[in-house]
Formats: sequence, C-alpha cells, structure tokens
Amino acid sequence: MNGDLIAIIDYWEREKGIDRQTLISAVEESLLASAKKAVGPSRQLRVQINPKTGEIKAIARLIVVDRVLNKHSQISLAEAQKIKPDAKLGDEIDVEVTPKEFGRIASQYAKQYLLQQIRKAEKKLIYEEFKDRVGEIVSGIVRRFEHKDVIIDLGRYEALMPVSERVPTEDYQPNDRIRAYVKAVEMRPHGPEIILSRADPQFVVKLFELEVAEIADKTVEIKAIAREPGHRTKIAVVSNDPHVDALGACVGLRGQRVKNIVRELNNEKVDVVEWSPDIAQFVINALGKITAKGVEVDENRRRVKVIVPPDKLSVAIGKHGQNARLASKLTGWQIEIEPEIIQTKGFEEKVAEAIEALAAIPGITREQADALVHAGITRLEELLQAEESDLIEIPGIGEKAGEILAAARAEAQRRTIHIGETPGSHVPSQNQ
Repeated sequence: MNGDLIAIIDYWEREKGIDRQTLISAVEESLLASAKKAVGPSRQLRVQINPKTGEIKAIARLIVVDRVLNKHSQISLAEAQKIKPDAKLGDEIDVEVTPKEFGRIASQYAKQYLLQQIRKAEKKLIYEEFKDRVGEIVSGIVRRFEHKDVIIDLGRYEALMPVSERVPTEDYQPNDRIRAYVKAVEMRPHGPEIILSRADPQFVVKLFELEVAEIADKTVEIKAIAREPGHRTKIAVVSNDPHVDALGACVGLRGQRVKNIVRELNNEKVDVVEWSPDIAQFVINALGKITAKGVEVDENRRRVKVIVPPDKLSVAIGKHGQNARLASKLTGWQIEIEPEIIQTKGFEEKVAEAIEALAAIPGITREQADALVHAGITRLEELLQAEESDLIEIPGIGEKAGEILAAARAEAQRRTIHIGETPGSHVPSQNQ
C-alpha cells in the first residue's frame, strides 16, 4: 500500500501539477480517519508519511504520568524514558501507536479518501488558475458532447461550451481544434467549471484586440458592438489619434485584418463603422452605405427616424430587418426607417400647368389656352407646328386662329425659337 500511495502522489504531482506536500497532507488526513478506527481515541493522534519511502506512522501525544489511568492519553514515566531518557512527569511526548496492520478495509478507506481530497485539490487549482483568465481567448480540442454542450480539452483541464454559447451556424466534430472566449469560471456544487463561448460579442472584441495593434495599444478604441452570432456583427470604433484612421486600421491593408477575423468566425459578416458623438451621424454610419434624405432625433424617447430613398429602403432595413436591428443595438437608440415621399403630379395638375403656360403668352387668353390644351396642344412648340385651318376647327378658337398663331410666333421670336431654322440662319430663295 505504501508503494501505491507514493506512485499516486508522483502521478498527480507530475500530470496535474498539484503540490506534493498538499497531496501528502491529503493522504495523512485520509489515513488519520482509518487510524482512529484502528487505534481508538488516542490523544492528539496524527499520521506521518515519509515522502520518499511512503512509510506510515500513527503518532499520539501522551502525557507522562506516575500511574496510567487512560492508555489513550497517558504514558508511564518508565515507558516514556525508554523513548526519551530525559522525560519527566507532566511532559508531553510523541509516541508511535501505529497498528500492526491497518487492514484491508482501512487501506481502501484511506485510498478513497485520498482520491476525494485529490479531486478537491485539483478543482481548487483549476479555479485559482482560471479565475484571472476570464476575458481571454484559449485554444482547445473538442473531446465529446453532453447533449448539445461541447466538452473542450484545454490540456490539463476540461472546459464546457454550453449550447447557449455555441454559434448556431457552426458544427463541431471530435478532435476539432477551436478557439473560444473564457466567459466565466463558476464554482458549482461539484466544483469549478470553465465556461467557454464563441457566441459572445466579446469574443469578436478580443479577436480585434489580437489582430489590430492599434486597438491593443488603445490608439483605436472599440466603443460599441452588436452581434447576431453566425450571421453578422457591427462594431463601432474611434481613433484617439488624429493621424490614425480607425476604419483603415481595423480593416487593414487590402482588408487582411478583418478577413482574418471573418475567417475565424467562419465567414460571419463583420461591419466596421465609425463611432460619432453625434447620434444622427452615428445612426447613419451604423446603417451602412446608404444616403439619408433626412434624420429626425427624439431625445426624450431615444428614437431616431431616418428617411431614405425608396430604392434604398430594403438595403437600409436589411434581410429580415437584420441591418436595422443591429444598428439599433449598436447605437442604443430605437431606429425607424421610412422611405422618402416623392410627390408625383396628377393629370389635372399637369393640365392646369399647361393652361397657365400658354395663357402667359401675350395675345392668348386663358379661355383660349384652355381650349388649346383640351384639344391636345399643351406647349408653345406644338402650337407653332399647328396649321391655322386646324386651329379654326377647335371650339373656342375659330376666327381667332390667325391672331393666336401670330402671338405664338412673336413669343417664339422673343424666346429665339424658330421652326426649321436657327436664329439668323434665313437665306433668301433664288426667286426673291
């Protein structure tokens, strides 16, 4: 049994990194329980283990007396002096009281107790090591699945990625190597548990910090992030240095930096937008490449209404409303997107405008203009091309046809409009 204990101690110290003295103390405590059963209620009973040989001794601290009344707490002076020659009455002396045989049951009990203590020590070690690593990215290997939760091997420890922290579009297989964000280290009834996440928005933040040096050194600051894992992320950044372009730093040369992040996210779309203290501008930036025709900000209700061209409405809202939804999360304001209302002229309005235009020509009355428009002549150019005989037949025009054509030609001359020629281009015929 002694050899077995030392072997176990060596293994746990080597493989799990648990301090040797911690392990020995656990063994001593486990054997003490067995020794009490075998030895009885000896005074200040304790167990000592030789860390090299594994030799086990049960030691009791007895009081030196002249006459022994209780063998579990007292020792005679004569017996005490055999152990310690200078012992005297009233002294306390350590006496080995190791049973000749702990026995099979005592040994098994000790081993079980040892394993329990080792597990406690290991769990404490896990907690102490990882409690300060919350917020970091770690790499591990997928080992197995418990329901839909993923168990990930981090080397000396195992971590849990709950289904709630998985990306819905990602599929993992045993032995896949993946990176994940340490979201929490929780102390639960069965011990500490390392909770990993690939769905948390902070996972993307940490990826940017690792990929973009300007973010790591605080030259560029991430002000906000909104994410729908597996589909799309929007991240708002601002530069603390007027000489550094925040968007350019995050995107990288030829987009290489953001491409590396998108690759890690299995092609999840990532929009990097510029943060602005002006909420109207920030909302426009968050919505992406659209031209806003107007922005209305309601400070009291934290609501922003954005007017966009009708042909850009679907782009601004996004598929299933995703673009607008993420922009709202990113800015922290409710966003309403509405199409620009374009006023179109009705038939009656066009008729009225045509009448007004012809009536403005000197020599043509409003009634005559009305008659011409309803006959299909709506512009000066059309009137100039009409024949006098055609105008005579129009009700309301009649014998005034010649005067109307003369007025039209005079107006055309004034506007330098000539039918079939340009101003000054008239050439006399040979018969003239």
